Amino acid sequence: MKVDALWLRANVIKTVRDYFWERGFLEVETPLLIPANAPEEHINPIRTTLPSWQLQTSPEICMKRLLCNGHKKLFQISRCWRSDERGSRHLSEFTMLEWYRSDCDYQTLMSDCEGLLQYVAAICQPDNCFFVHNSAKIDPFAPWQRISVQEAFKRFGQIDVWDCLNKGLYEEILTAVIEPALAGFGSPVILMDYPAELAALARTKPTDCGLAERFELYVGGLELANGFSELNDPTEQRRRFEDANCSRSKAGQDVLPLPEPFLNTLALMPESAGIALGLDRLVMLTAGVDTIDEIVAFTPEEL
Repeated sequence: MKVDALWLRANVIKTVRDYFWERGFLEVETPLLIPANAPEEHINPIRTTLPSWQLQTSPEICMKRLLCNGHKKLFQISRCWRSDERGSRHLSEFTMLEWYRSDCDYQTLMSDCEGLLQYVAAICQPDNCFFVHNSAKIDPFAPWQRISVQEAFKRFGQIDVWDCLNKGLYEEILTAVIEPALAGFGSPVILMDYPAELAALARTKPTDCGLAERFELYVGGLELANGFSELNDPTEQRRRFEDANCSRSKAGQDVLPLPEPFLNTLALMPESAGIALGLDRLVMLTAGVDTIDEIVAFTPEEL
């Protein structure tokens, strides 16, 4: 990494921290080594030599337990690990920003995202206040686009999203058609209201149980964050974890342990919302580079 990129990375991290401190969020540190992550079909944890312990794929389980204990506004900048992730936008060890709020839903998080990106652009790019991806400029101060997943699939792919899910084509259409289309917007795009089959840890909409109150933030077609209104029904959450493990087993992957202490306290969680944002990718956008290798001190291959 170039010296100026190291300075920029440090400035982005400091600016993100300042943003949340100035708004009354409590910065927390939770354990990196845990007995169980949230089981998800396509995320594989890295196991350690300690029996039955894993490196965290996300700090969400512990942070949500803090919500259950009465904390209202939390954020964390943390190292995370996921097995077999390497590419121009992926590393197995990476830096995640997560924040959580009680007494709100995913709409509040969307507003948080707008404020955060505008703050980072103004502080870290004061001469132009925009981000760059694949040579395209994205203005966080321009009106943001909010598009439902179904609308995006109909508009850009001329296909129904539920048909894609039934035919096993969802990921293919998303990466080959939808995400490139989102790259054409000159401002950030929020892709929202996912089919309930893709809810994971999100609650479904009170007015439509077929949709989850979940959104993903795209900047120049680059997925930057995933947020949602939190599910606080332990019975439903356990069922989803078990379904994820069934899918993992059918795909020949390891069945993962369930985070029982989280499930045992989940009923105490108030109405809340939380989000995970790839901090390395935010640095990429601020630096105007297209590979994650350019904004980390060392890549795995250099170690």
